[in-house]
Amino acid sequence: MVAETFMTAWRRIEEVPEGDAARPWLFGVARRVLANHRRGERRHEQRTAALREQLAASPLLAQLPQDGLSEISRVFAGLSEDDRELLALVAWEQLDTAQLGRALGISRNAVRVRLYRARRRFARALAEAGIDHSRAVEFQRSAL
Repeated sequence: MVAETFMTAWRRIEEVPEGDAARPWLFGVARRVLANHRRGERRHEQRTAALREQLAASPLLAQLPQDGLSEISRVFAGLSEDDRELLALVAWEQLDTAQLGRALGISRNAVRVRLYRARRRFARALAEAGIDHSRAVEFQRSAL
């Protein structure tokens, strides 16, 4: 936040008062930067709470035993970053192949191939962890 305060001061250098008045002016800038940061934190916390509520209401999560959720999370976290990103965009953001292609900067065919492979790797990892993944696969397919 100190850097942001000084960036603001640098951008508004013509507005900085001369002499001793510069110090209180800079404190005012710092105060506003801090207030903006706090507002951003509150918005983030509100969005996170709303997302948690949406996820808790998800039909897929309602059908799974609660003790399996942490295991599924662990398996999902074990996937590559690319696989996690692709599967999350499909399941959570409900993007179709055209939208995924635009978001990732690749063709629809490349999306289909990557999605097929990511789903297989996720299903294999779930099976290796002893988790019945049939509901998760059905949910993923219905998203497209």
